[in-house]
Amino acid sequence: MSRTYAIGDIHGCLDKLVAMLERIEAWQSGGKVVFLGDYVDRGPDSAGVINLLMAGPQKPGWEWVILKGNHEDMMASCLRGDNPLEWWVGNGGMQTLASYGGEVPEEHLRWCETLPLKHVDEHRIFVHAGVDEAVPLDEQTEQELLWSRKPPHYSGEYWGRHLVHGHTPSEQNPSIVGNRTNLDSAAVFGGKLSCAIFIDEEPGSPMGFMQT
Repeated sequence: MSRTYAIGDIHGCLDKLVAMLERIEAWQSGGKVVFLGDYVDRGPDSAGVINLLMAGPQKPGWEWVILKGNHEDMMASCLRGDNPLEWWVGNGGMQTLASYGGEVPEEHLRWCETLPLKHVDEHRIFVHAGVDEAVPLDEQTEQELLWSRKPPHYSGEYWGRHLVHGHTPSEQNPSIVGNRTNLDSAAVFGGKLSCAIFIDEEPGSPMGFMQT
């Protein structure tokens, strides 16, 4: 029996992320961790979070899947000049720049730009924000996967899979609505960082949650 651990929005909260990974690694000796995006902005140590993620798992038996969030997209597009810099700075980018000492390294920007937008296994779809069920899964737009929001009580069918996402703060706790789990528990706004635990061979909702 294998497990996948999905971690919600981090937003520069390095201490909470380190504590979460320590709990996950103490739970079992190996598995998969899916990070749902939004590693930067608003929190105190975006640079530290990116450095940790870029280094990859430090213990054998672990696989990390690191998805792009809308804040990575916003940071890169604004620093590349595709969008106004003020848009990013006003949405937590100032704290990110401070954590880097004033300049985000090119290597980190390229890493953020090339992150995958979704991860799909037999029973689940992992994305940062959401999907459009009117469009085939392999034709989803970046805008939809990174920026969309669903009404709080919307479930959906998701082609027979369970949707796992972050992006929309869920009153400081993860939430399950039918076929959808939202793991953004407002870690950077005084809430806890949340992780859902899934048994890979079993469909549906998580078997439980961890919070730090």
